[in-house]
Amino acid sequence: MPITPTAKIWMNGELIDWDDAQIHVLTHSLHYGMGVFEGIRAYETADGPGVFRLTEHMERLHRSAQILMMDLPYTVDELVTAVKDTVRASGLPGCYIRPIAYYGYGEMGLNTLPCTVDVAVACWPWGAYLGEDAATKGVRMKISSWTRHGHNTMPPASKTTGNYVNSSLAKVEALKAGYDEAIMLNPEGLVSECTGENIFCARGGEFITPPLSAGALEGITQDSVSTIAADLGFGVREGELTRSDLYIAEEMFVCGTAAEVSAVNSVDDRNIPCPGPMTKAIADEYARAVRGQVDRYKDWVEHV
Repeated sequence: MPITPTAKIWMNGELIDWDDAQIHVLTHSLHYGMGVFEGIRAYETADGPGVFRLTEHMERLHRSAQILMMDLPYTVDELVTAVKDTVRASGLPGCYIRPIAYYGYGEMGLNTLPCTVDVAVACWPWGAYLGEDAATKGVRMKISSWTRHGHNTMPPASKTTGNYVNSSLAKVEALKAGYDEAIMLNPEGLVSECTGENIFCARGGEFITPPLSAGALEGITQDSVSTIAADLGFGVREGELTRSDLYIAEEMFVCGTAAEVSAVNSVDDRNIPCPGPMTKAIADEYARAVRGQVDRYKDWVEHV
């Protein structure tokens, strides 16, 4: 999706003009993929822009960095303030937000220990990642020929820039084959996640979502919709899923910051009821929650 420039980007402690947010071609992370990032959304609310679960995202950024032995030069609170400042400077009522920490210019080679860590936050308008009608019409999914990397290959618990080479290969393969998104299996052949979303598959009247041990990222949206599903009275649990479980799902959806809650209408050309009644109820409640319209989830929205 094309990027629409906004007024300012936060880089290393200060807001600078969008066009001035440049890095050197020999920036370390450009060459070796060692960086961590987050995807966050701010929504238009009755009280101005509200960032959904902002503190939790910044805490996950710090956990990702710790896994990589990357020392972030800013605290969680400082990064929360940086995000709010960036959103405020954009003047947008709602937007997508991309914080990133990376190894900067000045060192080359695989040893990251001498490298400086640079941090930036940008935001811009961005619509629904899998389409504006994904929650109702659903998306077509394909089991990827690419395997999600194992825990001792690349750490899937860290939202690492280099990890997404794996996701990009799977995404492009799916799109070129005429599908909307890919589903990744782990080295044991069990369902892990999509290229950028967590999976919820309904079997026996309850939703099952793959555990972290399957190679799925610890999703903040995943946690949000699990809470919403339980509060709505639906069964939801973590559990192993095979590709066959997906083929005979009673209903299915995927979720993430960019994709929000998107129903699935087929997997490998096996049709799935779409949108299922539980999926629709969860998607509707999530849409209200992120906009600060549900009292029990008000604490999830941090106003700018």
